[in-house]
Amino acid sequence: MLTDLGLCFNVVVSGVDEQRISADDPQQLVEKLAVSKASTAALQCPEALVIGADTVVVLDGKVYGKPEDELDAMHKLSVLNGKVHTVYTGVCVAHYASNRIETAVAATLVSMKPLTAQQISSYVSTGEPLDKAGAYAIQGLGATLIDRIEGCYFNVVGLPLSVLSTLLASFGVDLLAHTNVKTSR
Repeated sequence: MLTDLGLCFNVVVSGVDEQRISADDPQQLVEKLAVSKASTAALQCPEALVIGADTVVVLDGKVYGKPEDELDAMHKLSVLNGKVHTVYTGVCVAHYASNRIETAVAATLVSMKPLTAQQISSYVSTGEPLDKAGAYAIQGLGATLIDRIEGCYFNVVGLPLSVLSTLLASFGVDLLAHTNVKTSR
């Protein structure tokens, strides 16, 4: 997605142990995780703007992160099956040299279609859901599980681009003015 915006970037693995971070509600949790990831990575790149993000799926107040294994993925999808849940993504832009951090949280409602046990099993066997919050990837085969969304599609993918552009603008980066992307007609 960042490449599509015309941004030049490097991926820096923060090494943050997500299991060690907790919060009172899902919005605080994704914000804390995004800040922790961005801040940790910013230490390695003090002059750069560093983007950190974290996404969770929430149903009835329960957070569904990445599944531990195929059985856990099947369980998560069975719980979400036929229901409307919320996807929260926390985004943080950090600049170590100026000691500045900006954050925001996006929320999108996602309606999952009613699925049979065989459909869930078939999807899990593809391996796609094993590293995705809520055990599905809307940008892949998981799109076939979704009936509709209300809100930002890119939030469900894991990086709400509208929110990111607002945060970057607060650092003086206007994506529309600085993009190298060319379109043709």
